[in-house]
Amino acid sequence: MKALFQTLVVVLILVVGLFFVNHRLNVSEGFSGSDTLTIYNWGDYLDPDLLAKFKEETGLTVVYETFDSNEAMLVKIEQGGTNYDIAVPSEYMINKMIEEDLLLPLDHNKLPNLKHIDPRFMDLVFDPGNQYSIPYFWGTVGIVYNSELLDENIVLEHWDDLWNPKLENEIFLVDSAREVLGFSLNSLHHSLNTTDKEKLIAAKEKLDLLTPNIKAIIGDEMKLLMVNNEAGIGVTWSGDAAEMMWDNEALDYVLPPEGSNIFFDNMVIPKTAKNVEAAHQFIDFMLRPENAAQNAEYIGYSTPNLSALELMDPEIVNDERFYPPDAVVERLEVYENLGKRNLAYYNELFLEFKMHRK
Repeated sequence: MKALFQTLVVVLILVVGLFFVNHRLNVSEGFSGSDTLTIYNWGDYLDPDLLAKFKEETGLTVVYETFDSNEAMLVKIEQGGTNYDIAVPSEYMINKMIEEDLLLPLDHNKLPNLKHIDPRFMDLVFDPGNQYSIPYFWGTVGIVYNSELLDENIVLEHWDDLWNPKLENEIFLVDSAREVLGFSLNSLHHSLNTTDKEKLIAAKEKLDLLTPNIKAIIGDEMKLLMVNNEAGIGVTWSGDAAEMMWDNEALDYVLPPEGSNIFFDNMVIPKTAKNVEAAHQFIDFMLRPENAAQNAEYIGYSTPNLSALELMDPEIVNDERFYPPDAVVERLEVYENLGKRNLAYYNELFLEFKMHRK
């Protein structure tokens, strides 16, 4: 009996201990929710000095995580393992997240600096009235190239120029289905948003013909490899190209006249956010002209903040490769949310293309 009594005492102590531990964890979670801001952003897409500045101003702890694709970001948010307060998806993904009820509506009264955003980038089709998203950066998909590594007779102006046999093993491609199938569709004068299977198959088959010229299909490492002269050409995003050009003066960027993608990355608040107040604080902080200007000059992508442009180096804001005129912008397309079935087909064709290279 004595042994049984001792056992019961030990069990009781453990139960009470677990209760208090669980209580402390719950208290801690509530505390971290009000004192922590958790941000989910693209890699290398925010000046670290601005994070430090925001922490200093607000006293908040900032947890910063990154993703490498809209699809990876969506899966993480859908799974709900981490309660992100801020995320930065692209336009077609914002539309999808709205449809799936994954975002909180924004309180514009808490965003007084919204007045600085260029009206051209507000009230777009993927988020009418900007109920759920606020412009962060925008850019294009084009060709970055190193003329010093290429034959002097090679001209890079059109998408079709990539298929030049003299460019064998000279091209890096971004590892993204929409971008890669997209430039092939553009080269055939088709829409980036087509769901016509014949057109998509034709674009994939044309990509197969590009295989001898492709050195690798890669992610963020393209920036370092291009800067280090590992290849003569990369198909990539404008901001990444600008960063490469900053580090290697032999590089240049061209936006083919047949058309291309113009993308918008916006700040949103996921529905599972724990600190909605701090999320609004951060969005408004990034909308301040001096902060938006600092971020744009550090990152290299184009800012939608009109007041920020006035604070930036004129050489940057007058560079039509990265701030193209309206006549060029009119030829560009925004990616549409094509639905799960069509996106799956894009990914299937892209995978077949990558397998064809092996």
